[in-house]
Amino acid sequence: MRSGRKLRAIGLLLGALCLVAWPMAAARAQTAASTADIIEKLAVEAESDIDLAALRQQAADRIKARADAQPQKRPPIAPQLSKLPQIRFDVVFDQDSSLIRPASYQTIGSIADALTDPKTRPYRYLIVDHVESAGRRDHNLILSQRRAESIRDVLVNTFKVSPKRLQALGLGEEQLQDINRPASPANARVQIIAIGKFETAEPAKPATPAAQKGPAAAKKKKR
Repeated sequence: MRSGRKLRAIGLLLGALCLVAWPMAAARAQTAASTADIIEKLAVEAESDIDLAALRQQAADRIKARADAQPQKRPPIAPQLSKLPQIRFDVVFDQDSSLIRPASYQTIGSIADALTDPKTRPYRYLIVDHVESAGRRDHNLILSQRRAESIRDVLVNTFKVSPKRLQALGLGEEQLQDINRPASPANARVQIIAIGKFETAEPAKPATPAAQKGPAAAKKKKR
C-alpha cells in the first residue's frame, strides 16, 4: 500500500513538473522563432544616405513653424525609411518618460540576440521611435528621441551590442502610422531599420620609410 502511495505521489509530482516545464519550453520556442524571424528580415545589405541631424532639424523646424498643425495633413518626415529592411516592435515606457518597463526587456533581448547573430553582425541599424499625437508636438519630439536613445542604451550596455552599429532617431508624432486616429496607441511604435554595412576591417598601414628605402639602400651597400 505504501509503495503504491509513493508511486502515485511521484506520478503527481512529475505531472506537475511537466505542466510547469511545458509553458517554459513553449515560451523559449516562441522567443527563438521570433529571433529567427528578426534575423531573416534584418540580415540584409541595404545602403542608405540618411542624414539623421538633418531629419531632426527638419522635424524641429516644422514644429516651430507650426506647419501642418492637423496630424492628418502632415507628410512623413522620412518616407525613405519605409523602403529599407526593417521590423516593428513595441516597447512599454513609463508614462511621459523614457524609462523602459521591465516587461519589455524580453523583447529587447530577442532583438539583441538577433543583432549579435553572425548573419547580422556585418550591418548597421537605426532605432526609430514614434509616439501618438497627444500633448505638445515639441515635447513629443524630444521624448521620442530620448526613448530611442534609451532602447539603444539597453542594447549596448545590457546586451553588449556594439555601439558603432546602432543609431537612434526620435520622430515624435511627425510620422503617424494611423493618420485617421492620431491619438491611437498604434502610432506609438519602434522600428529597427537596416541602414548599411558595418566596416570592421582596419585600413592598411602605409609602409614605413625604412621599408620603402630598403631596396635602394641595399643597392647602395653593394656599390
